[in-house]
Amino acid sequence: MTEDDNLSLDPLVQDRAKLALGLRRSGVRDARVLDAMERVPREMFVPDGFRRHAYDDTALPIDLGQTISQPLIVAMMTEALELHDRAKVLEVGTGSGYQAMVLSLLCRRVYTVERIRDLLKQAEERFKALDRHNITTRHGDGYKGWPEQAPFECIMVTAAAPEIPQALIDQLAPGGRLVIPVGVDPVSQRLVKLLKHEDGTITTSELAGVRFVPLLEGTQ
Repeated sequence: MTEDDNLSLDPLVQDRAKLALGLRRSGVRDARVLDAMERVPREMFVPDGFRRHAYDDTALPIDLGQTISQPLIVAMMTEALELHDRAKVLEVGTGSGYQAMVLSLLCRRVYTVERIRDLLKQAEERFKALDRHNITTRHGDGYKGWPEQAPFECIMVTAAAPEIPQALIDQLAPGGRLVIPVGVDPVSQRLVKLLKHEDGTITTSELAGVRFVPLLEGTQ
């Protein structure tokens, strides 16, 4: 039996393939995004008690009251960024590290900010275990972005803000895209895509209804 035959019998590999197929059926069209989702071992980003549900298309709890997003939402947000392999991306809200890992397969470098130090340490350990070297992390206040590394061609925010933080808009390069959940009430949150035109003007569009944990200021 070859190594490929062994891989074909691995239930987690099969589950990843089934998830990618389900995402395609749900409307995700970018082949690069689907390939990245299939390559990332989501079971490494969830608590042990939820590993058997790692490839269910649902959000799951992680430590410290946070969540790992539903795969369809991860794919939708990633696709909306319109990434290319030379892009420089800012992620606000590292969480488990899963979204950053997906992004890292699609762009040149990911800069990811997390306000909760213990969560960030866990994510860093996962990046190291998966041998990813194009993810740079920071313990900091996501509302402030990462001004020292700006501008960014793409910015993704993985927690819901009452409104789009001006600091993040300022750090977006002309022609750049920002994707963020907006809204205080989880029932009425909307996923918003912001485009910053070359002349500096801004246009926004709503992509879907979502439910995210709130974006909080400060660190812990």
